[in-house]
Amino acid sequence: MTRKPHESTPPAAREIAPDVWCLGPRGRTQTNVYLVRSGSSWCLIDAGWAKDGPSITQAADTVFGADTSPAAILLTHFHPDHAGSALPLARIWHCPVYLHPDELPIANGDLAAITKYAGPLDHWVILPLMRAMGRRRREAMLAASSLRDVSRPLEPGAGILALPGWRCIPTPGHTPGHVAFFRPSDRVLITGDALVTLELNSLTGLLRQRHGLSGPPRYTTWSWRAAKESVATLARLEPNVLACGHGSHLAGPGTADAVRAFAERSGDASPVR
Repeated sequence: MTRKPHESTPPAAREIAPDVWCLGPRGRTQTNVYLVRSGSSWCLIDAGWAKDGPSITQAADTVFGADTSPAAILLTHFHPDHAGSALPLARIWHCPVYLHPDELPIANGDLAAITKYAGPLDHWVILPLMRAMGRRRREAMLAASSLRDVSRPLEPGAGILALPGWRCIPTPGHTPGHVAFFRPSDRVLITGDALVTLELNSLTGLLRQRHGLSGPPRYTTWSWRAAKESVATLARLEPNVLACGHGSHLAGPGTADAVRAFAERSGDASPVR
């Protein structure tokens, strides 16, 4: 499939660290996606909402040149504000979508896995609606959003073949296979929803788009205990740049201290040397 030229002005993607561009924050939930270059190739990290595909391709064209294609799409987790455009972009770019192995059943439309790892909002709203729509409509909906044809497993804790110099860091809790991406050479950390800089767990904070470190939103989090442990994992990385799924990035010598202080309010986060 060939993309048509875009006539509108491309949205600006800001370089927040060497070879790391952020498209966002955007919308009420201040959502971000990241375009990351390593050597001669690049990857998209997270894919926004379903409507964000054109904006993402425009930003990629601006940063890397017209009609460019990434080596892969890497997802921190499979939620609609992070994976919404993954399937159409993978088809346009003819590239794979990588997720943690524990995230693959959800991304591939396995209803049993979706039920097992449901968060509070899923139990209250999503699953009852899915049951109400009937088996045939439910199966059709899951098949339409499934990444089965394009998804591939990430190797937890290892390097990333499509993105040399970066590591995949397991950060379960928000979802069972949530991951972060870390570049040890300069301690750039892309966290998805494991740690954000928007107060998503405060109604007034969300409505006012108030800046502040926060764990993942409780109403869509599978295991709050695991999520808190993952915040401690991220703090031990001592990031110099914190690039989150929601909210503005943090950078500079005080970043690691800010993350550590936040983690210590929930548990032990002694640094790794």
